[in-house]
Amino acid sequence: MFRSIITLLSLSCLCLSVHADEITLQKNHPERYVVKKGDTLWGISGKFLKDPWQWPKVWKMNRTEIKNPHLIYPGDVVVLDTSNGSPEFKLLRQTVTLEPGVVEEPLEKEAIYTIPPNIIGPFLSQPLLIENDELDTAPRIIGAQDNRLILSPGTRIYINNLEEADKTFWNIYRPGDVLKDPDTNEVLGTEAIYLGDTRITKFGKPASGNIVKAKEEIFTKDRLVVASEGFKESFIPHAPESEVKGRILRIYGGVAEAGPETVVSINLGSKDGVEDGHVLAVSRHGRIIKDPEYKEDKSKPVDKKAKLKPDEVQLPDERVGLVMVFRTFDRVSYGLIMQTSDAIYTLDTVHTP
Repeated sequence: MFRSIITLLSLSCLCLSVHADEITLQKNHPERYVVKKGDTLWGISGKFLKDPWQWPKVWKMNRTEIKNPHLIYPGDVVVLDTSNGSPEFKLLRQTVTLEPGVVEEPLEKEAIYTIPPNIIGPFLSQPLLIENDELDTAPRIIGAQDNRLILSPGTRIYINNLEEADKTFWNIYRPGDVLKDPDTNEVLGTEAIYLGDTRITKFGKPASGNIVKAKEEIFTKDRLVVASEGFKESFIPHAPESEVKGRILRIYGGVAEAGPETVVSINLGSKDGVEDGHVLAVSRHGRIIKDPEYKEDKSKPVDKKAKLKPDEVQLPDERVGLVMVFRTFDRVSYGLIMQTSDAIYTLDTVHTP
C-alpha cells in the first residue's frame, strides 16, 4: 500500500485588494500546516488569520457550505498559495492507491471539530432550556419500588403516563433557574437541571422504568424529557448577516468571570436571527458614572423619562472578546468564549463583530 496520490482540493481564493479591510493574515503565518489529532478549525484558522472566525470568507463558503461544511481530517495539509499573486488557501488531502491484489484496510479518521467537544459536550447532549412551560406537562415520576425517597441507578420507578409509541430512553430533569431579559425583565425560559437517565420497561398509566444513570439525587415529582438523538458537533464560524445586539445572561463552570473556553448564555436566540456558528463580539457594557464637575442648568426642564440623571454619563462599550454560538433556542443561545482581551462578566454586551 502506497500513499502515492495527493488529491488537491482548492476551496477558494482570497484577494487582499478586495478584502484588505476585512481579512488580515497573521504576520508570521506558516506557508502550510499539517492537521493533527486534537486540532480545531478555530485553532488552525488562527495560525493563518488574525481573526479566525473569518475562515469561511477566506474559503468562500456560501450559506449551504456553512451549514454543511467540508470535513477536515488529521493528515490533511492546509496550504497558503501565493503563486498567482494573491493568497489562496488550498487543502491537500491524502488518498490511498493500492497495488494489484492488495486489500484495502479502512483508515479510521475522525474529522476535526471547530471548537473543543469535551467542553461543550454536556451542553449538546441534553436540553438546557425549557420553553413554554414544557416541564409542566412532561411525564413525571410518581413513585418508586419499596417507597424509596432517593432514586439511584437500578431503582424501579413509576411514571404517571407514557404512551406505547413513546421512546424507551428518557432524561430526567427538574426546573432550575428562570432566565430573564436583563433589560425588559421578560421571562425567556427556565433552565433545566439534568439529573440522570431512565429506560422504560412498561408503557401505560402508570408506566414503569429503571434508573440507569444518576448525576444528582432523583426524587418523585421529577420530570422526564425524551433523550435527544444527538446534536451536530461541527460548526463553521461566521458573522450574522444583520446587526444583532444582546447581553450575557450567565457564566458557567462555577466562575465569576469568563475567559477563553468558558460557556455562557445570551439573551438572543433563533427568533432574533442567531444560529449555530455565529461569532459575536463581546463588549464591556458601558458603566454609568457621575460627571465630577457637573453644574446644574436650572433654565432647562428636567426630563423625568430620561434613563440617566442630569449628572450621570454612560461610558461607551469597550470590546473585550469573541463568543461563538454553538446551540440556540427561541430566545436564548449558548456560546463558547473564544478570545478575550479582558475578563468577561454577566451583562456584558454581545453584538455583530
